Amino acid sequence: MAHGAYAQTAAPLSVIDWLDNPVPLAEMPRAPAVKPQQKIESIDEPAVTDTGTAPQITSRPLTSAAPMMVGLAPMAMTGMQPDLWTGSDVDSLVRRIASLPDLDLPAANALLFTVLLAEANAPSGGDTAQDTLTKARVGKLMTLGAIDPALALIEQAGAATSPVLFDLWMELSLLVGTEDDACGALSRAPRLTDNTATKIFCAARSGDWDTAALTFSTASALSLVPRETLDVLDRFLNPDLFETAPPLPAPREMDPLTFRLFETIGEPLPTGPLPRTYAFADLRDITGWKSQLEAAERLTRAGALPENRLLGLYTDRRAAASGGIWDRVRAVQMFDAALASADAQTVANTLPAVWREMKSAELEVSFATSFQERLSAITLSGEAAITQARIGLLSPAYESTATAMASDIRLGEDTELIRAVAGGEVSGEAPSTPLPRAIHDAFSSPTPNATWVGMAQSGQLGEALIATLDALRDGARGDSRALREALGTLRALGLEDTARRASLQILLLERTP
Repeated sequence: MAHGAYAQTAAPLSVIDWLDNPVPLAEMPRAPAVKPQQKIESIDEPAVTDTGTAPQITSRPLTSAAPMMVGLAPMAMTGMQPDLWTGSDVDSLVRRIASLPDLDLPAANALLFTVLLAEANAPSGGDTAQDTLTKARVGKLMTLGAIDPALALIEQAGAATSPVLFDLWMELSLLVGTEDDACGALSRAPRLTDNTATKIFCAARSGDWDTAALTFSTASALSLVPRETLDVLDRFLNPDLFETAPPLPAPREMDPLTFRLFETIGEPLPTGPLPRTYAFADLRDITGWKSQLEAAERLTRAGALPENRLLGLYTDRRAAASGGIWDRVRAVQMFDAALASADAQTVANTLPAVWREMKSAELEVSFATSFQERLSAITLSGEAAITQARIGLLSPAYESTATAMASDIRLGEDTELIRAVAGGEVSGEAPSTPLPRAIHDAFSSPTPNATWVGMAQSGQLGEALIATLDALRDGARGDSRALREALGTLRALGLEDTARRASLQILLLERTP
């Protein structure tokens, strides 16, 4: 969502007041007059040193700053030590992070966000290692659609002075609407980017039309910028020349600058066919409610948006039509009103429809997180009680839900395993089907991956968790060996809650690999 411009204020006070108001030379204090030497009496004190040898002094060049930790989530929140990446090779980390596919499992996404946002020291690899890793972390957040935390992370890392980070910062700023900050940094330090299109755009944004036009002409003559980008830049720089021109075709390859330029010339592009990164733009108030809803659902599925944001949009106003997303809006609103009434029959009547809509949108876990606490206060029976139990088991309160579940509640052939995983005590005979058996074994006789556990013990916890999440995804899609290994590793690394929630989601969510 675009940030509003900051109001201009008076210049800030100097840390040292007299820097703003220096004392005139005539008023500067003079050195005191030299007095006759006085006899100094000896003082009985212990010697400061035993020898006259100069002490050893540790030095560091003034240009070499102390290593900076980068991350938005402190250790007190994540439980992860700052050496998350220190033992890893930065190039290996970048490859692992970039190649990690969509995880499709809410518990896995939650852990991935924790790893990417955790406050941590730089890995080995020289002075630029932290910037290189930050770029990979931010790039993955951007791919997931988590634009706000990505922007905060890259700004914390010093993107305004880093050639490694600047281009990505510029892209995020264009999506959020704070591009003037990035353009201002570029005007102060032109070395930050070699991207000619960015230089043209920023020159125009700052009102330097002559420089923008000259750079555009040079870029066009020397083919420094792709033709599609030049076409939209031309309309941005010379709107009067294209008042009657037909709209430009949608570009074959999209980037944030092109996306923003199309919007600026009055030809905004729909975000549905575009990568998830661009869905963030539809959360702004200037877009229609339907577009906001579709974008919010898309981002929530990836774990990139808080559940309460989606719930707020669902309940913002009355549904404008019927069918599709409007049926989901209406079902959520009716269920929300039923909970507010605290009438068990009304809740039971509205629960099937809203649960069906959440399943069709693959938003069951988000819905459970938003509504479990209020729903658990209502006593239900029959099918409504079974749905109530499913919702509770998919929420953070899965353990208390399992404890309170009536003994006659049946959740399919894996009911006993589901109860056992939620309660944290898995034993007895293993199921016969592959994935439930893998889950049973991971809790009754875990076999963590020794390599990943060893990495975690050697300052490579972040890399080990990325590898584990990759295996967990394969496991959720049908690879029972990968699932057993991933769950066992998570438990060995102390991530019991993640292992249990992932297992419950695999058992309860009806996903087709």
